[in-house]
Amino acid sequence: MEIIDSHAHLEFPQFDTDREEMLVRAREAGVTTILAIGSGTASDRLDAAIPFAEKYDWIYGTVGVHPHESKLATDEWYEELARLAKHPRVLAWGEIGLDYFYDHSPRDVQQSVFRRQLQLARTAKLPVIIHCRDAWPDCLQILEEDWRSSGLGGIFHCFTGTLAEARQGMDMGFVISFSANITYPKMAPLRDVAVALPLEQILVETDSPFLPPQRIRGKRNEPAFVVEVAQTLANVRNLAPDEVAQATAENFRRFFHLASGASGHLADRVERSTRL
Repeated sequence: MEIIDSHAHLEFPQFDTDREEMLVRAREAGVTTILAIGSGTASDRLDAAIPFAEKYDWIYGTVGVHPHESKLATDEWYEELARLAKHPRVLAWGEIGLDYFYDHSPRDVQQSVFRRQLQLARTAKLPVIIHCRDAWPDCLQILEEDWRSSGLGGIFHCFTGTLAEARQGMDMGFVISFSANITYPKMAPLRDVAVALPLEQILVETDSPFLPPQRIRGKRNEPAFVVEVAQTLANVRNLAPDEVAQATAENFRRFFHLASGASGHLADRVERSTRL
């Protein structure tokens, strides 16, 4: 099985004791690519995903400030993020967006930082990775106003919205990424959404170290378990797990204009360096 984990937080301390072994397990499970996410948790960690992308040719990175940390963002942060976004191994800006469930940052601040980062991503010519929790009306309105016209699209990460919200996103050029919460018994409505969407618009992810699959609820998640997301999607769509894994991997590569194999990685670095 070849599969891609489109969203993982590899730098988080939950992996400090066995990070290398965790990555080996991912490869053994068939994970050929990981998109390591930059969350902007501190001024000295804006580049947190980039070292993984530099060390491993099968890992790419992103930059951005998570809505939880919106209240910490400064002009200096934005300048540094703009610089980091030029790195040839950075594929997207994110995760960014709105979170009205936890409200770790005031909502007006979240919205302002969200809009500012959309402007920066537009300048960098990077798609965006969206975190949205309990904030879909505001999130979609901001994307309609500040992002649709960019034509760059993005990913609705760890999607938990409705079919209508997914379709509005797809109409703006977004693809929909499902994580292991789709394995939870109470998430039948989300599985219904997953069945209704075109397979060519779907990605899979772990959001590691968060949101482990049902069989290990309460424990740490890791990229190897993205296979279980594909298996659940396969079950509800009456497909083989390999079909879902292959399709979502192809979707990821097509969205980010990546070629397959090691030579493809090299070619992509050259192409992106020239474009940026």
